[in-house]
Order: sequence, then structure tokens, then C-alpha cells
Amino acid sequence: MFTAEQFRTKVAESAETIKNTDVPSEIRKIERLMEGYSFLAQNEAWLADNFDKMIRSQDVLSEDEALGERLDSKAVAKNEEHVLRCLGAAVIMQWNTIPTKLQRELFDTAGSLGDVLQTVTLRGQIARFLHNHKDEETLADSISKPNMTKGKPDGA
Repeated sequence: MFTAEQFRTKVAESAETIKNTDVPSEIRKIERLMEGYSFLAQNEAWLADNFDKMIRSQDVLSEDEALGERLDSKAVAKNEEHVLRCLGAAVIMQWNTIPTKLQRELFDTAGSLGDVLQTVTLRGQIARFLHNHKDEETLADSISKPNMTKGKPDGA
């Protein structure tokens, strides 16, 4: 794990590298790297400044709270992954009913998670996934509620 200072050092090193090249494509590539390192430095600094305000997995107590026993970190991670998968599936199942502005915000937020240098790739994957699954909720509704989705009786 890098610290904010280590990311800032990478920004400074990249700035020195730019001085040694005349190739525009290399300069743009290094500038993008610098921007990413700068963003990561800001993120790490924010995390350090707000660490005491965050809810952390290791703070979750087991079912027997009376004993004050903490869950094993692997069990907590497994539970959290399951919850996130369920929440994600629920969002996708309701995607067509979510207002467009919120859809864009969810897309932007999801697309910015993970490796900064892979943001474009991730956004493309999310866009393809949403496109490939866009009609599934509508299809499920038409099967379970045929009279409500079309506004007319079957066969009409």
C-alpha cells in the first residue's frame, strides 16, 4: 500500500521524466500517469485524515455481541461481498425504473472504482453489461404482469 507521500514522489519523478522527452504521445501518457498519481495521493491523504470516521469491517461484531467476539476477517469479507453482490443485483434489476440522473451518477461512481489507469476499460465493461441487460427487467415484468406493462389485455 502506498502513502500519499509516495504517490507525490511518483508525480515528481514523472515530472522529471517529461523533461527528457520530446515525443507528444509519451508526454500525454506521462501527464495522465501524473494525474492518476496525484488523484491517488489526494485519496490516500483523505483516507488518512478521515480514518477515525470510517466504518471498518474489523469493527463488526459477531452474532454473539454479549461475548464481544469479533468476526474472523475472512468471514466479514465474505459477508460484505455477498451483501454487495445482492445490492448490485438489486440495482440492476431495477435499473430501468431508476431516474436517468441517478443512473448516470451510479455509472460514474462505479466507473471510477478500482485502478485509476483502468477507468476507461471499466466504464466500457459497465456500459456493455448495462446494454446487454437493459431489457431483462422489462421482459421479466411483461411475463409476470402482462396487462400492466402494455396497458392492454393479452392478445390485443
